[in-house]
Amino acid sequence: MALDGITVSNIVYELSSLLKGGRMDKIYQPQKDEIVISVRNNSQVYKLLLSANPSHPRLHITNIQRDNPATAPMFCMVLRKHIAGSRIINISQFDLERIAKIQLEAMNEMGDMVERSLIIEIMGKHSNIILVDENGKILDSIKHITHETSSVREVLPGKAYTLPPSQNKLNPLELNYEIFKNNFYNNEGVKVQQFIYKNYTGISPAAANEIAFDAGINGDDYTAQISEEGLKKLFDSFNNIMNSVKSGSFAPEIILDSNSNKVIEFFPFESKQFTGFVKKKYNSISQLLEEFYYSKDNAYHIQQKAHDMRRVVLNNIERCAKKKDIQLKTIKDTENMDLWRLKGELITANIFAIEKGMKKIKAVNYYDENMPEIEIILDENLTPSENAQKYYNKYNKAKRTLAAIEIQKKQNDEEMAYLESVLSYIDSANEEADLNEIKAELISQGFMKNKNKNTNKNKGIKVKKSKPYHFISSDGFDILVGKSNTQNDELTLRTARNSDIWLHTKNIPGSHVIIFTNGAGKVPDKTLLEAANLSAYFSKAKNSTNVPVDYTLKKYVKKPSGAKPGMVIYETNSTIYITPDENMVNQMQKEDN
Repeated sequence: MALDGITVSNIVYELSSLLKGGRMDKIYQPQKDEIVISVRNNSQVYKLLLSANPSHPRLHITNIQRDNPATAPMFCMVLRKHIAGSRIINISQFDLERIAKIQLEAMNEMGDMVERSLIIEIMGKHSNIILVDENGKILDSIKHITHETSSVREVLPGKAYTLPPSQNKLNPLELNYEIFKNNFYNNEGVKVQQFIYKNYTGISPAAANEIAFDAGINGDDYTAQISEEGLKKLFDSFNNIMNSVKSGSFAPEIILDSNSNKVIEFFPFESKQFTGFVKKKYNSISQLLEEFYYSKDNAYHIQQKAHDMRRVVLNNIERCAKKKDIQLKTIKDTENMDLWRLKGELITANIFAIEKGMKKIKAVNYYDENMPEIEIILDENLTPSENAQKYYNKYNKAKRTLAAIEIQKKQNDEEMAYLESVLSYIDSANEEADLNEIKAELISQGFMKNKNKNTNKNKGIKVKKSKPYHFISSDGFDILVGKSNTQNDELTLRTARNSDIWLHTKNIPGSHVIIFTNGAGKVPDKTLLEAANLSAYFSKAKNSTNVPVDYTLKKYVKKPSGAKPGMVIYETNSTIYITPDENMVNQMQKEDN
């Protein structure tokens, strides 16, 4: 469900009860589109999150610790200057729009108490966080909207704040049956749920469907199909929900699929349309939104941070692919080198029968038991001996080229395999610490430049270290899975013991997986299958079937001298073929993941 006006109303109601009268303390900007503000009120400290993320914009109380950048962005500095220490005097919503306003009492540079307003507009890619002064002038915004970006509305410091353009929708908090009825029958050819969310502000398609379901109407039915009695029930259902919004009677819940346990929807009130689904109820809309959005939000920011790294890796993979094409063409060009040597030898064997000026000869190939004749092209300007030497030189050059190409091809294939493994780790990274480790690895291998050479500036900042995934098998054995090639080396070569079991997808980029056998050197078949499933799942073959997974004792795994991170050789292995099962991965107990 989109974060609609009803949900925003629930948030505003909750924030008002918790934060009104409180003082804003610390302000920081962990992401380019995200602000976190500590608010002290009634001997409690609350962290208020305001996000203008284009995919997941929102505001709510948060309990997740976010990194505080060493250098505050400009918008964060403006907020600290104007509203740090200010008191919250009101939190409101514009009608039922997805716009919330936090009114503040702050002290200006002259020491006078003035009003400031922090406005968050929750509107998809157009979402914004805007600071406005007592005269309605914009002091700054997290996103600047120029005339080139939007000819309708500029959002820039010094400009007067205006609400986003109206879509000529009605305010559902002021429902009127006659107006509702007239509009309803004037919207022929429109589905019931579309009529509701297209004519009234702050109503999402899911909420419109819920209103229709509560009235005993199919939201996909057309308005012309609904009788006046049905229309009256529809209006009453709509009005009841709006009365709940006005009175603050919210009951937030998340709806989950009973089989996969995946989130289907969330609602700020008790829903009736999802029969047969699991419903998880919350006392706080903030807690619900935190749980619903955190993984999605984290994935978005990880994707943004990974963009440059991914581009570097893809460019190098493309370079390796082009180099491989050239190498294969060169190898193809040397296919006839043995024939060149043979021609040189046959010219030498028939040297007394050849005269300078001849353009070709036919010689018997006495190396072949059938003794066929071979036509040999000669350079008429060269002596017979020089013609023989020309073929020998061509053969020797091809032989040297082939020897060099075989070495280069092996190095290029290894580099491409390494880069593909790095790409799979970038795509599966779920924490900033994972990306930092991968970036450090790429820098150490010369694929990226270190732009932050002045590490002394960051000495006081705690950097979170990436840890391997930690699973526990159904038989109680610890299983660790690497998140990067550097981590794979650490896990396999330094953490695991010789008696532990090592697993990896066969000839497919993926994570090193270690089953800790507690010195036994063996585990039950079920644990082995679960570990093989993890190996296949955390590999490039995640979406394939019958993935081959090799396993052996760690003592049979070695790292060749000079090999790239994560690259190992092994022996005395067995192979399991398995189709990755995400449900099995999700159901296994995890620690510190």
